[in-house]
Amino acid sequence: MSISYKDIEENAQRELKETNSIQELEILRVKYLGRKGIIAQEISKIPTLAFSERSIAGQQLNELKRKLNDLIEARRPLLIEKTPQQKHSRIDITLPGVERPLGSQHPIINTMNQICGIFVSLGFQLYEGPEVETEYHNFQALNIALEHPSRDAFDTFYLAQESRYNIFNDKLENNSHINISNKLLLRSHTSPGQIRVMQQIQPPVAAVVPGRVYRPDATDASHSCMFHQVEGFLVDSDIRFSDLKGILESFAKQMFGPQIKMRFRPHYFPFTEPSAEVDISCIICGSAKTDKTPDKPCSVCKGKGWLEILGCGMIHPNVFKNVGYDHKKYTGFAFGMGVERIAMLKHGIDDIRIFFENDLKFLKQF
Repeated sequence: MSISYKDIEENAQRELKETNSIQELEILRVKYLGRKGIIAQEISKIPTLAFSERSIAGQQLNELKRKLNDLIEARRPLLIEKTPQQKHSRIDITLPGVERPLGSQHPIINTMNQICGIFVSLGFQLYEGPEVETEYHNFQALNIALEHPSRDAFDTFYLAQESRYNIFNDKLENNSHINISNKLLLRSHTSPGQIRVMQQIQPPVAAVVPGRVYRPDATDASHSCMFHQVEGFLVDSDIRFSDLKGILESFAKQMFGPQIKMRFRPHYFPFTEPSAEVDISCIICGSAKTDKTPDKPCSVCKGKGWLEILGCGMIHPNVFKNVGYDHKKYTGFAFGMGVERIAMLKHGIDDIRIFFENDLKFLKQF
């Protein structure tokens, strides 16, 4: 029995040395190690052997199978090098390449980066604030009264039960009358970032604070419970409303084009005085007139000729008091805009929900 297995090994080694191509090597492998090869045939004979010989025969055949497999695989790279036309046969260069699509920035992130980039080029510094805020930073320090509707539980995502403690020990020595709330919430605007920056930096300071904000609004074509804002402000001595107008006009022309016209409408914000809403001339119909054709009004401005883009104003003296600024020495302005609003106007999108649906047909356009 052992001599027979030895003959099989010697015959295989001799034939292996005579192989000159990968094809011949494969034929030899199938002959000895294939499903119906010589080794498989010998294994099938084991049940016919005496009981005492079966285990020995099985061990010898398994060892022979392993040895032949190692010899064949050791021979394979030699044949590949020996045969130039088969050297690269493992790679089929006729197959088409695998396309790996490149990703891109989401249109919201892209728009937010454009907005911040414009203001950075105008001398503003970029800052970020926490998305989980205190009631003090989100409302109280911004001169938003306790009875203001935005502080109602139905208009803000509150996260914790109310407790009151001193979070600015160094500030309260001269402002001990301030009752600071530690109630936690998801910030409803990026204006708390303005408070945090002013608490840390003395004027002059110019900053923009981008980020996500949260409001419990019902989702529709123009509202979402989560969206993005960019808050900006500048504080120094002798800052005027005309400085605000110049900065915002420069931004609008860089963002929407040099043909854009602007107008300021009086408005009310608790943290600025005076306050204004800013409109630009329609970027679709290219006009700021109101005498549109009644039967075919512009699809974007609805025939009004103006598009609202942001709110702004001169920072309220009470805000300066809350952060320790001398409101008699310093003045400043602030502005805030919704990133989705800017993106929708810039790209002609009429439904905010499409930004968050992860539709590749939509996203690939950007």
